[in-house]
Amino acid sequence: MGKRFAAFLAVLLFAAGAASAADVRVAHVDSKIVFEKYRKTSEAQAEYDRKLALWEQEANVKQREVDHLRERIEQQSLMLSMEKRKELEAELELKETELREFVDRIYGENGELVKENAKISAPIIKEIRRAVNEVALQEGYDMVLDRSSGAVLFWKNENDLTDRVVEVLNGGK
Repeated sequence: MGKRFAAFLAVLLFAAGAASAADVRVAHVDSKIVFEKYRKTSEAQAEYDRKLALWEQEANVKQREVDHLRERIEQQSLMLSMEKRKELEAELELKETELREFVDRIYGENGELVKENAKISAPIIKEIRRAVNEVALQEGYDMVLDRSSGAVLFWKNENDLTDRVVEVLNGGK
């Protein structure tokens, strides 16, 4: 990763023509802090949490149906006719399948939870990038690095644009 960054910086400096390294102004932000302090993030989190609660509620209802049916079969196994037992076992199998499919559809790798997170996060990320660009241009920086990525090993506090970006995002220019 360090070699790629160095190569990228070298290309950037080369492309700048006669510009020396001293002419390139570099700043940094912590995107995690920006994301946490941006007021729209908490609004989006509340919306996400509401949807998650509804899905959890539905999953719990389905799980209770499965548990109830399983318990009924176990408790009444000696009293059930073979036909009625097979009927209840088939119903149990169907309910278990419905529960697994629901869990996979919502919580799976490409489930609704992932899609909802992307849908809610994408506009916020776009606004944060816009604000970083705006602040960097206003303050005369050529490049802004993200400390939260772990690639920045040292930074001067006076080059930290994090609070300024949060200020712009939250409406205080």
